[in-house]
Amino acid sequence: MTATGDFHFAELNIARLHRPLDAADNAEFVAALDAVNLIAERTPGFVWRLQDEDGASSSYVTAYDDPLQIINLTVWETVEALRHFTYKSGHGAYLRRRREWFEVPSQPHMVCWWMRAGDVPTVADATRRLDRLRADGPSTDGFLFTHPLPAPCTTGEAEIHQS
Repeated sequence: MTATGDFHFAELNIARLHRPLDAADNAEFVAALDAVNLIAERTPGFVWRLQDEDGASSSYVTAYDDPLQIINLTVWETVEALRHFTYKSGHGAYLRRRREWFEVPSQPHMVCWWMRAGDVPTVADATRRLDRLRADGPSTDGFLFTHPLPAPCTTGEAEIHQS
């Protein structure tokens, strides 16, 4: 699922902690946030990530009323770039240990969508997309990382595909 230069791949993922972010049990996770975010930023295909007001991790941004809920919102050039970061970078080691810090989700915890290159997603739009995915299932408005939809075609490409 490679994007055209006109579209980027956005994703929101949420997780519910076992204990508050500042709890001692989460110290290793919190200590790794800056390093993992730096890995993301240096991964080829990375475009943007949500940060808190101080430039720190989006884990400190509130999206839902639940104080144990943390979020991550990023934009990538392609699905493949996000997939590489998620599973093949230093992030993967922490992903494999997620049950130490997070509850097992009982419903979709990640939503993906294609957006125009240069646009910046908002937390409100991203959570709306996740809520809609949970209520209505996958659509072009929001779909699962495990089953990504292809990037939209630009007008010129649509004309080429119709020939």
